[in-house]
Amino acid sequence: MITCDQACHVTHGSSSRAGAVSLSPAILEMAAPLGGMFTGQPPGPPPPPPGLLGQASLLQATPGIPRTSNSTLVDELESSFEACFASLVSQDYVNGTDQEEIRTGVDQCIQKFLDIARQTECFFLQKRLQLSVQKPEQVIKEDVSELRNELQRKDALVQKHLTKLRHWQQGNNNQDSLVRWFYSYQDESFRHQGRARLS
Repeated sequence: MITCDQACHVTHGSSSRAGAVSLSPAILEMAAPLGGMFTGQPPGPPPPPPGLLGQASLLQATPGIPRTSNSTLVDELESSFEACFASLVSQDYVNGTDQEEIRTGVDQCIQKFLDIARQTECFFLQKRLQLSVQKPEQVIKEDVSELRNELQRKDALVQKHLTKLRHWQQGNNNQDSLVRWFYSYQDESFRHQGRARLS
């Protein structure tokens, strides 16, 4: 099995998109059963029926049902995130009693959230690495799609600058026309004044 450190090293070291892990439907489908991902972690819930791509069991908790020991990493990440806010809005924190103990509790909540976030990231890095080995064509399709989207963004940016350039060119041409008309008007006035003096 690919370890977390190996997945992080290979993905961040060899991929041109280090640090930006895109969660395609294929990855979400592979990520549905979370059991056995880390040592000592209880098995995850059974995979969803075909067509759901595993998003319901992986990224969403069932409303109204309390979390059990079979909760996924994403459920634990959500609960730890909520615990960070709960520790900050607790009555003890508001009343300001025992600041050192409160600070320690907040630090522990934040550290737990960061640990679970790292585990979740490593899990998706593992699945990303497995996907690149099992379905390399999927990775190529994603690369092509990202390049196509990047080209579209660049084209839109170029068109935006061209529009501004035409606007400024039009304003510059109008200003040049006004200056030429002003000088021609002055020349004509000087000619009339000269003729009047000669006559």
